[in-house]
Amino acid sequence: MTRTHVPHLLVGDATPTRRIEVRSPYDGQPIASVDGMGAEAVDQALTAADAAHRDRDAWLPVAARIAVLSRTAELMSACAEELALQATHEGGKPLRDSRAEVERAIDGVRNCAELPRGNTGIEVPMGITPASTQRLAFTSREPIGVVAAISAFNHPLNLIVHQVAPAVAAGCPVVIKPADETPLSCLHFIRLLRQAGLPDVWAQALVADSRATAARLASDARVAFLSFIGSARVGWHLRTQLAPGARCALEHGGAAPVIVDRSADLTRVIPSVAKGGFYHAGQVCVSVQRVFVHHELADKLAEQLATFAEQMRIGDPADEATDIGPLIRVGEVQRVHQWVGEAVAAGAKLVVGGHAVSETCYAPTVLFDPADEARVSREEIFGPVICIYPYDDIDRAIGRANALPLALQAAVYGQDVDALLHAARRLRAATVMINDHSAFRVDWMPFAGLRRSGLGTGGIPYTYRDMQTEKLLVLHSSAL
Repeated sequence: MTRTHVPHLLVGDATPTRRIEVRSPYDGQPIASVDGMGAEAVDQALTAADAAHRDRDAWLPVAARIAVLSRTAELMSACAEELALQATHEGGKPLRDSRAEVERAIDGVRNCAELPRGNTGIEVPMGITPASTQRLAFTSREPIGVVAAISAFNHPLNLIVHQVAPAVAAGCPVVIKPADETPLSCLHFIRLLRQAGLPDVWAQALVADSRATAARLASDARVAFLSFIGSARVGWHLRTQLAPGARCALEHGGAAPVIVDRSADLTRVIPSVAKGGFYHAGQVCVSVQRVFVHHELADKLAEQLATFAEQMRIGDPADEATDIGPLIRVGEVQRVHQWVGEAVAAGAKLVVGGHAVSETCYAPTVLFDPADEARVSREEIFGPVICIYPYDDIDRAIGRANALPLALQAAVYGQDVDALLHAARRLRAATVMINDHSAFRVDWMPFAGLRRSGLGTGGIPYTYRDMQTEKLLVLHSSAL
């Protein structure tokens, strides 16, 4: 990949405060540089976006938004392999998984182009009391205002699509800050929107020069809606900084629990759990982490999962044969190894893995029965580690699964329908997969974190609705 400099995508001549290098998480090689922008640039971007929203006569017509999004999807299809390679180089996701991400992103943009067709209001009944006679009332939907979006590294293109494309569809000017580690896919997508005909002011992108600058983007009084994807610590803090009246959606992480009933078919469970736990080196907010298995199956599941893990190829994410690539930073490899070591020292059995393959890659790891107090049991690992916990009583297993202040997606496996529904109804999660891993997602379904895992409902159609307000019109006429 040729090293280039990628400038900011703000309206006007904003001055960068520094230059930020983007490096491959696999080998640390620089692949590009981007502009680091400060507080003045944030103010300039929001001033332009706010002015665009306030000028109602200049709002983009719905037909124009649909045309832009449809054309953007076509442009993305034409450069799909380039987008996949770019995402792999900057984010470390294996190439075949990055290709799948690009396909999802293209479909997401098409989804956004279709949303305005069903964007209807409602009629509010009138004429049912003397005071409401001769009146007709109905609602319509309008863009909420300026959207500020702060994104995460682990899906460098698709997450950007989830935050930006619904804003375009809803008619909101959006300013997005991608993750420092993976800004290239974001900047590329914004350029494609503009190439497709979107005026610059309706989608701007910047890489912040500091956390304070990013916080300023979120807390500015001109922001009507904040879309945040990232850690719970940062997300909940930013929520406290929002201007009065600003709305938000927060997507945080989890430590996804899985219940494996005694009726489960392990030939189906093993590859599914492995995919859910080791995909993108476990750097997924709904990654399989805590697997509660009936004691009759627990040892066998752990052994077979270990065999599966040993066969996975670890290394260069640009290699077609690679199953597991690097963690996003060297420090994350060290952290994951520390957590695994602590769990083993406290009594967990190391079934497989438990070591760094290189400075940037960690072996897929299976731990058997770590203590509930271990960090691998109570915090999000965000690494390729799956913990197996044997149980005798399914309700006690469900209680352990529900014990954390995190609740995003969960899963249950088995062939006994009553047992599956019993567990699914009692698991504290926004979504429960049945005979599928917790990391399954399609982009038009609701995606919500409960408790500390988030606020609001993600998923493209739900984000689109959040980025609008409902206006009631009441017509008084003697002809009614």
